[in-house]
Amino acid sequence: MRAPETADPAPAAIEVRSLRKAYGEVEAVRGIDLRVARGEVFALLGPNGAGKTTTVEILEGHRQRSGGDASVLGHDPGRNERALRQRVGIVLQQTGVDGYLTVREVVQMVAGYYPHPRDTDEVLALTGLSDQANRRVRKLSGGQKRRVDLAVALAGDPELLFLDEPTTGFDPSARRQAWETVRGLAALGKTVFLTTHFMDEAQALADRLAIIADGRIVATGTPDELIGSGSAATRIRFRLPPSVEAPERFGAHRVASAWELETDTPTQSLHDLTAWSLETATELADLEVTRPSLEDVYLQLTAEEAAE
Repeated sequence: MRAPETADPAPAAIEVRSLRKAYGEVEAVRGIDLRVARGEVFALLGPNGAGKTTTVEILEGHRQRSGGDASVLGHDPGRNERALRQRVGIVLQQTGVDGYLTVREVVQMVAGYYPHPRDTDEVLALTGLSDQANRRVRKLSGGQKRRVDLAVALAGDPELLFLDEPTTGFDPSARRQAWETVRGLAALGKTVFLTTHFMDEAQALADRLAIIADGRIVATGTPDELIGSGSAATRIRFRLPPSVEAPERFGAHRVASAWELETDTPTQSLHDLTAWSLETATELADLEVTRPSLEDVYLQLTAEEAAE
């Protein structure tokens, strides 16, 4: 009997198998596997020293791997081929842009290196720099200079964009605007490979993500999948009148002037807690239920890997 046909997975923009990188006897990347589909926003998370930057630099073609296979848009990044560089945009943590040029001049100059660049005015609009187009780069704020880095990466109209800590130094408003820019790129069909230390950023932007610790991938999936697979418990927090103690059976403990409990069965715990409140006519003030976050799962997984 013939097996039922299944839909082919989306073509891969990035595919990595058993990737390794050693510096002498120190192995920074220990045989990792990754697959990033075209048109996907993918985030790689990990603490400093986990192998995150090394992995990204190998994929960008800036560092040679010690072993394994890597494919970026169908090319081996280790060959540093021009055909690949023309299709990729990169936002590094630190870049060197001529501060005496205007924003428009910088974008136009970089666009001239590519065979099919994106229109300069479109790039400026997409990165929120239209009003700064004729200002010299050295006159811009830190957040605006970071937008110039993004504009430079977009000048060649790349298919794949590497964003390395793109919102470092941004104020909350600028971060949210940068998020909208990334969402706009995804809507255009671009593939985005993001590294960030901000868990809320990864949760807000990434279709899928991977957590790397000690040179190994310890978890991969959508943000919701990772949150659901963790062992972190739901937290229930509430206030009681000063003269009232929470019953011991709830397992609640004091946190400042409030009470807090952790539970794997939040529906049942809330039912028991509110039933007790009604029976005893005790008001549960500021009742708050907090489900596990991506940050909780990240801290749990990286701590477990460090312990091992």
